[in-house]
Amino acid sequence: MDITDVDLVCEYADVIQIGARNMQNYRLLKAVGKCNKPVVLKRGPAATIQEFLLAAEHIMYNGNEKVILCERGVKSFDGAFTRNLLDVSAVPVIKKHSHLPIIVDPSHGTGQRYLIEPMSKAGLVVGADGIMVEVHHNPAKALSDGKQSLSIEQFKEVFARLNNLIETLHLENKSQQNFSE
Repeated sequence: MDITDVDLVCEYADVIQIGARNMQNYRLLKAVGKCNKPVVLKRGPAATIQEFLLAAEHIMYNGNEKVILCERGVKSFDGAFTRNLLDVSAVPVIKKHSHLPIIVDPSHGTGQRYLIEPMSKAGLVVGADGIMVEVHHNPAKALSDGKQSLSIEQFKEVFARLNNLIETLHLENKSQQNFSE
């Protein structure tokens, strides 16, 4: 997205997404900071956690407090099996050092359909506030990202299991709270 398009996008979009490669596009971050829409900020492929948090600060400094962080994987040394390395350790670190919600994107974080469910579970267990995945009605014929997309049926099945995990995690949190009181 070019900064000249921000006003038009803000007029029609419910949420603005800043992709990983634009995480350090400070002119763009400043522009979306002036837009009163939630912003999903994806972590850059070589960004440290500190750089990620500082990019969010650029948006908030310009007036937009509605920032949602998205861990979507960093570059790894082993591209033969995964597209990126989904840094689930970033979730609890960010939750410790920031008030911002954080979601994980296992589709981009791994580049592999079969890894979406286990990495979603890992993200939820360490405290992610949500999950973002690629879904396509026919991943085999998708023009891009088909290998990392769920079909609609797979999405329903995977998210039914993830919702069960979420319920279990909430029950465990409640029992821990009751135990500590």
